[in-house]
Amino acid sequence: MTAPLDLKACIRNIPDFPKPGIMFRDITPLLGNPAAFRETIRRMADHYRDEGVTSVAAAEARGFIFAAPLALELNAAFVPVRKPGKLPFDRHAFEYELEYGTDALEMHTDAVKAGDRVLLVDDLLATGGTMQACARLAEQCGAHVVGCAFVVELTFLPGRRKLAGYDVLSLIQYADET
Repeated sequence: MTAPLDLKACIRNIPDFPKPGIMFRDITPLLGNPAAFRETIRRMADHYRDEGVTSVAAAEARGFIFAAPLALELNAAFVPVRKPGKLPFDRHAFEYELEYGTDALEMHTDAVKAGDRVLLVDDLLATGGTMQACARLAEQCGAHVVGCAFVVELTFLPGRRKLAGYDVLSLIQYADET
């Protein structure tokens, strides 16, 4: 039997990006490794396989990379959540607070409906604001959020606390900025 693939070894650390003092966790080496990318999707799917997921939703752009193949693996719909002005049909919008100002996300009004079981996906859990906004959009439609899945979690930031009440899965954790 082979040892499990070490996904963390496929993340590149880039110090001082995008500004001094930040350690950027670069997922592109993981994406460039088909075995690691496949294993990432498999681990996420296995965690939610028996949850009756009907839709997998993600905010642009990196969340799309993981949510689309995960939706296929779970035989569920893929739902893009986008910045204002990017979706062509009738939309629900949710505005949320940032550290300095506000932002907003939108989802087509027919993307999920009452009773749907939605899995939310993103590449990184940091402060949790984007994922919380995605959850509120799905819930505005009457859908049930099954969980929030991430490839990487920065556990020294408050993201998990902001998502209290949801099942949160992260495959790779970093306890500090180094």
